[in-house]
Amino acid sequence: MKVTGILCGLLILSATVIFLPGCKKNDTNNKKADVTAATDNALANNVYGDVKNWSDKAMAGAKLKSSLSDTVYMGTCVLATLDLNVFPFKLTIDFGPVNCKCDDGVYRRGKMFVTVNGDYWQPGTVITYTFENFFMADNQVLGTKTITNNGRNNSGHLSWTTVVAGSIVKANNGGTITYNENTVLEWLEGEATTWMWWDDVYQMTGFSNGTNSDGKTYSCTITNPLKKKLNCEWIQSGTMEIQPQDSPLIILDFGSGACDDQATATVNGTVYPITMP
Repeated sequence: MKVTGILCGLLILSATVIFLPGCKKNDTNNKKADVTAATDNALANNVYGDVKNWSDKAMAGAKLKSSLSDTVYMGTCVLATLDLNVFPFKLTIDFGPVNCKCDDGVYRRGKMFVTVNGDYWQPGTVITYTFENFFMADNQVLGTKTITNNGRNNSGHLSWTTVVAGSIVKANNGGTITYNENTVLEWLEGEATTWMWWDDVYQMTGFSNGTNSDGKTYSCTITNPLKKKLNCEWIQSGTMEIQPQDSPLIILDFGSGACDDQATATVNGTVYPITMP
């Protein structure tokens, strides 16, 4: 459930669209910086979300052998190796030294490493993602991402903490993005019906922040938990605050629980309707 980075980007961009018409030259420059923040943040969120997707695919394709290792072919130029002879277990996904056009049409090269000490659903499991000369669409990916299964909280719900400390060197000398995330995903409902994904309800708390490729900072803080039922396309309730550098604070409200694409953004006391994609 990727929400913080994506929504920060969308709302910075939405605020830019709201304020750009009729603004002064300096204001226009600020809004252009906001657009950069939005697109850079969305890129970072997509990249660090993508690494988990590849890891999940590789683990699903691996089969335990007597040697406690396996090789998974994930396309014409992608090779994944799972080594259970070491602990934590190590998964290496190698895209090769030159650009590899993957099944999703995106070019990647380099290596991605995943260490894991247990199953995703097992309390205490820690999954760590790192990189070696790894590029996605010619953007170099650096840093680490860690997912920790916290076990059950005081309400008896499983939860996972995601921490990202990363940076991306953009293609074509486009500058460097920094991206930090510290969020907690809590499984509120649906655990008893493991065969029915559509009744699962999750909520997210936490924050993300960083700098865009122009050196401007932003921060995004979930002020009331963001809740989503998996049978609904959109987040259904919760609030968050977004603070781009040199721009007004944005307060985003997803409503009280209805499954719809409507939210509101409050800026300088004025409420604007937002339609979520």
